[in-house]
Amino acid sequence: MNEFNVTITAEQKGKRIDKVLADSFDQFSRSQIQHLIAECNIEVNGDPVKSNYKVQENDAITIEEPEPEELEITAEDLNLDIVYEDADVLVVNKPRGMVVHPAPGHTSGTLVNGLMHHCNDLSGINGVIRPGIVHRIDKDTSGLLMVAKNDKAHESLVDQLKAKTTKRVYHAIVHGVISHDTGTIDAPIGRDTDDRQAMTVTEKNSRDAVTHFQVIERFKNHTHVNCELETGRTHQIRVHMKYIGYPIMADPKYGPRKKTTYPISGQALHAAVLGFVHPRTGEEMRFEAPLPEDMKACLEQLKRENG
Repeated sequence: MNEFNVTITAEQKGKRIDKVLADSFDQFSRSQIQHLIAECNIEVNGDPVKSNYKVQENDAITIEEPEPEELEITAEDLNLDIVYEDADVLVVNKPRGMVVHPAPGHTSGTLVNGLMHHCNDLSGINGVIRPGIVHRIDKDTSGLLMVAKNDKAHESLVDQLKAKTTKRVYHAIVHGVISHDTGTIDAPIGRDTDDRQAMTVTEKNSRDAVTHFQVIERFKNHTHVNCELETGRTHQIRVHMKYIGYPIMADPKYGPRKKTTYPISGQALHAAVLGFVHPRTGEEMRFEAPLPEDMKACLEQLKRENG
């Protein structure tokens, strides 16, 4: 059982407890907070409350997070593309189609299965299901992920994510021709009330989300862009690009419903650049991963169509 404690400030007074706690702790979503409240794992001044409780200044809140469900996770030789590794951190280039961590009913073939075969010194902060995992990218997004090999490194990397000092740049191919060279999308993201498996731009039950984009190349009906994350919400780039009218190519959830004619399975999105400060040495680290072959093939086809 993990325990977290927080005292409410004057600025937070009058806000719903589920929103305050979701905003205060990056490891908890608002739905997770609501579930913990329903299970009486959150107390205010020693007493359980409901999700709509409005916090008061100096409220002492305790969160008790149960241990994650034990899953039998087998180490597998998945021939991971390890870009960098030392005693504290590891950077891996995840292929499209690979899930980051196991879940009930899906316990093999994940990045975690491969990491457990590759090394036996991963941080334990996220429990047995997500050892070493500091952040995630979607199954059908390829690219760079940082992994912590001990708890001290894990805490440092998480703090950098919270402070928005990490550098995360993605390459994307989107539908439509973006006329302006650069832009910033500042639009809050929350769960789509019509589709609980999707996210959307909304003011309701949402968290702030900021994406910066820059055009790399324009085609007849598409644009190649890079997108830099200032925040890291679920499906952020996919949701933001759809929101401004330029959904990502071959995105089955947020893109056009018709089947793509381009040689790619899953959204044309790749985590190309990753930067952070090394937890032990303080050195500025920066890594780049080339575009996967399927995205290269898409770009070549777009160039041919341009004539």
